[in-house]
Amino acid sequence: MKTGLKGINRVSVAATVTLTAGAVLVGSAFASTAQAAAPPTPTIAAKGGFVMNSGTAKTLYGKAADTRRSTGSTTKVMTAKVVLAQKNLNLDSKVTVQKAYSDYIVKNTASSARLIVGDKVTVRQLLYGLMLPSGCDAAYALADKFGSGSTRAARVKSFIGKMNASAKSLGLKNTHFDSFDGIGSGSNYSTPRDLTKIAASAMKNSTFRAIVKTKSTKQKVTTKSGGYRYMSWSNTNPLLGGYSGAIGVKTGSGPSAKYCLVFAATRNGKTVIGTVLTSTSATTRTSDAKKLLDYAFKK
Repeated sequence: MKTGLKGINRVSVAATVTLTAGAVLVGSAFASTAQAAAPPTPTIAAKGGFVMNSGTAKTLYGKAADTRRSTGSTTKVMTAKVVLAQKNLNLDSKVTVQKAYSDYIVKNTASSARLIVGDKVTVRQLLYGLMLPSGCDAAYALADKFGSGSTRAARVKSFIGKMNASAKSLGLKNTHFDSFDGIGSGSNYSTPRDLTKIAASAMKNSTFRAIVKTKSTKQKVTTKSGGYRYMSWSNTNPLLGGYSGAIGVKTGSGPSAKYCLVFAATRNGKTVIGTVLTSTSATTRTSDAKKLLDYAFKK
């Protein structure tokens, strides 16, 4: 009997060892599969980049994410955010296009919504003109409308002050605006992380979301003589229609900013939002954004 028990014990031990070894091997196989499934970190041409999960605010990617850089027209995300944050905002209130706005465009060779002096356009239309064709004339009109002061210069200064106050309220320490459109005098800067946070905050507004995901629009405006004309604007963001799930947000460029893009997309209920700053070309910034979006959706 004793011999039999010893034999049984030997068999049990051998079986246990075999099972344990098998479990280790299976566990190793699963671990290897999990490691293999982790997406490789993308390489982008842009000097700075950042992506986060919009729902959880979890960081998914960063490259020089907190380095201050010129932002170009991605500045207009904050311009729109400040306008949409105004108390008792009437999106259908009308603004008369001033000569100063068109003179500004000519002087700076700036991107334009092609607003015509004397036309009456609504605040909503100005926001479309701001965010789709990146109209610096629309930005000027909005700053003039929503700033405070007895002179245009004072109102513009006041509006830029609101932009900086908004950045401060979001807890951003690496962002400063000295212009309403990104054509600054050297102290208009942000970071990939900060710009992404600004955009994520702006995207909470339904009007903003509707505007930035629009590929093109045709708007009826009132002329100086009381008639009307149609303004057609196309979005400068190539991700719309060019990347599955893209929902915004804004392109930017400039002598020091080079090529920038704040972007967002939703797939299977997951929304990711991010920024690339100082990319090498318009084509490359789009490629950079697509790489980061693909990566973020796999994480």
